Amino acid sequence: MRVLFDAILHPHRSLGRSGFRVLMAVVVAMNLIVAGIFVAHGAWPVVPFCGLDVLALWLAFRVSYRSARQYERVRLTETALTVQRVHWKAPERRWSFHPYWLRITHTEPADHERRGAAGQVTLSSHGQSVGVGSFLSPDERSSFARALGDALRAWRRPPCPPAPAG
Repeated sequence: MRVLFDAILHPHRSLGRSGFRVLMAVVVAMNLIVAGIFVAHGAWPVVPFCGLDVLALWLAFRVSYRSARQYERVRLTETALTVQRVHWKAPERRWSFHPYWLRITHTEPADHERRGAAGQVTLSSHGQSVGVGSFLSPDERSSFARALGDALRAWRRPPCPPAPAG
């Protein structure tokens, strides 16, 4: 089966593993200096609290890196458009749409001044819909929606597969 469009969407992480190691080394060094100053002034009970912020920072990054394992795969073949969502703390989910009936809706993000839903790309057909790429930046969502729309238009150009009955 021929694949016409295949995109794997990952959440963006601005700090890689090596950057994380450098950051943690700097934070640990700074905490050791601060702890040394407190010990020198006789305030040794403060020292364990200097380690708590290092632990909290490490735990926050661990959760962030674990959540980075999530992804969404959008794949258009000659017979179906499938969306596969893999999340680190939930079971995998799949949606399948016939490309002939599929509608792509891309809403722009709300202004920073207003409260409301951020922009999103929604795929819908026959009462079934799924939002994709909610973790992408507005520019990335727009680019994704445009690329998927182009692929669908190419799929619909003759000779395209016949529309399903019903």
